[in-house]
Amino acid sequence: MATTMRGLTQFIADIRGARVRELEEKRINKEMANIRKKFKDGNLDGYQKKKYVAKIIFTYILGYKVDVGHMEAVNLISSPKYSEKQIGYLAVTLLMHENSDFLRLVVNSIRKDLHGNNEIDNCLALHAIANVGGSEMAEALAEDVHRLLISPTSESFVKKKAALTLLRLYRKHPDVIPAAEWALRIISLMDDEDLGVVICVTSLVMALAQDHLHAYAVSYTKAVDRLNRLVIEHEYSATYAYYRVPSPWLQVKLLRLLQYYPPSEDPAIRSVLHQVLQTIMDNSAEPSRNVQHNNAQHAVLFEAIGLAIHLDTNSPLVNTAAVLLARFISSKETNVRYLGLDTMAHLAARAESLEPLKKHQSTIILSLRDKDISVRRRALDLLYSMCDIDNSELIVGELLRYLRVADYALREEMVLKIAILTEKYATSYKWYVDTILRLISAAGDHVGEEVWYRVVQIVTNTEDLQEYAAKVVFEHLKAPTAHESLVKVGGYILGEYGHLIANEPGYSPLEQFHILHSKSQFCMAATRSLLLSTYIKWVNVFPEIKPQLVLIFERYRHVLDSELQQRASEFYALAQRPEEDELLQNVCEEMPPFPPRSSALLGRLNKDQGDTEDKRTWIHGGKDANVDRELTRRKTLIQTNGSTASHIAIGAPSTQDVMGSLVGLDLRQTEVVNSSERPNLAVGPNIDRWYEKLMLSSEGVLFEDVQIQIGVKSRYQGHIGQLAIYIGNKVPTPLTSFITAVHVDDPDALSVTFAKLPPNVIAPRTQTQQLLHIECKKAFSTPPILTVSFLAGSHQTTSIQLPIVLTKFLEHVKLGQADFFERWKLIGGAPRESQSIFPVTLNSAGQLDLSKFRQVVAGHKFNILDDIDPNPNNLVGAGVLHTSVEGKVGCLLRLEPNKEAKLCRLTVRSTSESVAKEAQKLLQKSLTTDT
Repeated sequence: MATTMRGLTQFIADIRGARVRELEEKRINKEMANIRKKFKDGNLDGYQKKKYVAKIIFTYILGYKVDVGHMEAVNLISSPKYSEKQIGYLAVTLLMHENSDFLRLVVNSIRKDLHGNNEIDNCLALHAIANVGGSEMAEALAEDVHRLLISPTSESFVKKKAALTLLRLYRKHPDVIPAAEWALRIISLMDDEDLGVVICVTSLVMALAQDHLHAYAVSYTKAVDRLNRLVIEHEYSATYAYYRVPSPWLQVKLLRLLQYYPPSEDPAIRSVLHQVLQTIMDNSAEPSRNVQHNNAQHAVLFEAIGLAIHLDTNSPLVNTAAVLLARFISSKETNVRYLGLDTMAHLAARAESLEPLKKHQSTIILSLRDKDISVRRRALDLLYSMCDIDNSELIVGELLRYLRVADYALREEMVLKIAILTEKYATSYKWYVDTILRLISAAGDHVGEEVWYRVVQIVTNTEDLQEYAAKVVFEHLKAPTAHESLVKVGGYILGEYGHLIANEPGYSPLEQFHILHSKSQFCMAATRSLLLSTYIKWVNVFPEIKPQLVLIFERYRHVLDSELQQRASEFYALAQRPEEDELLQNVCEEMPPFPPRSSALLGRLNKDQGDTEDKRTWIHGGKDANVDRELTRRKTLIQTNGSTASHIAIGAPSTQDVMGSLVGLDLRQTEVVNSSERPNLAVGPNIDRWYEKLMLSSEGVLFEDVQIQIGVKSRYQGHIGQLAIYIGNKVPTPLTSFITAVHVDDPDALSVTFAKLPPNVIAPRTQTQQLLHIECKKAFSTPPILTVSFLAGSHQTTSIQLPIVLTKFLEHVKLGQADFFERWKLIGGAPRESQSIFPVTLNSAGQLDLSKFRQVVAGHKFNILDDIDPNPNNLVGAGVLHTSVEGKVGCLLRLEPNKEAKLCRLTVRSTSESVAKEAQKLLQKSLTTDT
């Protein structure tokens, strides 16, 4: 740029040559005046506009305010020359903010560049959208960016920029992106041959999947398949091998994406994942001498351990991981220690037993004194997560000792965590009070309001603790200095329960007054207000020190603070009332127990931690905290406070205060994967006819169009079945990004899983086979749906019902006439009988089509029992349904056609009401359908 614009080169040289700022400003003002004149005169060619706008950009970069050149920058974007267009885009992204009115003028120019065939212009436009990205621009151009991303003619580097631009727009304006609508098309790009495209698209999918789990569920299989190809099959180019580690950035993203979803029940996917994770851990068993290789390998390893913990904390993989983590937390490398402690905290947050972690408790405690603050913070998190009833006193004691020398940046978080652990794992209430008061004394300014609120709540609600708490807080107040939080706790507890210790030596009312009032001169107005409330309580229970207390009220009636003045005046008036007056006694009654409520400490801690763009799948605090988090994510907290009290609460947290402190709890509802969201089925007369044929037979065509043919072949034995799906590519081009998924309405009743991971490409004019394993657990009514999607020029999606119905799991039963009618009567009528009467069509000879009736009954796996019914036109059948959960279910039927009435009566009886209804429905549909 500088070599082709001599004027710009000279301008930059003059600026650099200025020895003082005044000379620099003088040169810039002179140049800006010249530029304004040139722009005002007009008649500038593209080169001159480019040169002057470049000077404006340089001036802006130096930090000077620029108010000229915006319109010229807009005009440069429309230039056909790359150098001019580049300067125009650079000026737009630097000089204009997202709400600038000038941006509306460039939207059409940007759209034109997005639609153009020049990849460089595409990239310039994408850069501008990502850098400026206002809401209006996002609404206007999001569709165009998406079109550029999915276009089969787009170059790989354009697709990468388009994916990252969409990610930027989604993070800033999520409502603009129809994430669910675009899901399958975006996911299909995870099969792109260019790993750079896959990395960028995976970043986009991660962001979208966090908020649209169901829509992006197919990405789970894609992630597993890509990991298998990278780690097991080594399917990647040398360009993406970073120090012999295959694309570590992509591996980390895929492993993190899998943690957003619950563990898959598909045995094929679980097997592949186990193999991938085992290979990653084996590769990291021995460290390399190459630092870069170790860094890449560790990045993948720690994410793999996180996924292994997410899948099953009791698996052998996690045991292997625990051994590796023990080695890592003692590593000489700071980054490795940090990641080891963080991953161990993840294990502590999920594990059923903390015993393997407790073996390394001393090492973790030593990490609190690590030279790096980030490591110290992770050690604190881990100790917080691995604390339980057995080691609570040890861990809390260590944290209290460390608190005195801890970094100021850590102290507030440490105070919250110590308070939470002390309350959660208190072996006795006395230990709780001793520890919390030590904490308040040691932490000082780092003690939040929530901590002493909680102490007050627990002491008030625990009668056996009140006398002990009063003594202990009195002893702490004897120290030469006491922090204001301790004075607040002392004011509340001594005001409410000081009378319980007033008769013991050293705790007289006068001594309580002196020790508490001596601290008031160093306290804020709010704390003094609380102490005044304490004093009015003492007026009621300690008449011997009433003169001193009234004197305090008299003095505070004349202070400048309005709250203190009003409170003192009211209390002074109350104290002057005659002793027989019951008003003072009623107002100063002891506080009743607080209603049960959640700890505000957890709310504060979660609020402080917050969420990042990449949401955590777990939180610190052990397994219980993570279970509770999952529950609260799906519920809305409704807190009501229907009662009011006329008592004076001595600095006690009001309901509003406590409810307000609960705001930090992570209570956001998340989108729940709804099994009733069935895909839209393909329709057509041929599809229905093929399906009905497959209801009665074991093999045949299920679907066919100009591009693909889908056939099936099945076999069943007992409650187990296998269904082979044959998918043929009929076109001379490959079907890429091939996705097959099976949707089951009720997984508790029917299990359908792939035997192995489906292929993602079908070569031209070839056929691929996919095997499904089927298990009937109990009666079901809705067949599963097979969804097939692929790229063949454009994105195609087809959903069809699989011919897997309840009667496929029937087996023949041989019965004689006496046995049949005995069981028929034994089962009885409704509700275990299902009966229907429906019209039938006579054949061309005007007779009943008895052969069709026999074919339908036999096709639904009933054994046709001859010579049972005296009417030769009637059919009698019997079968037994096999299920893995409900066992065997008997099923009998009678089919009674009537030629004259052209009607047929179908009766099905079964020991299961639901089986009778479903079998009758399936038989009737086949009998009334012309196949």
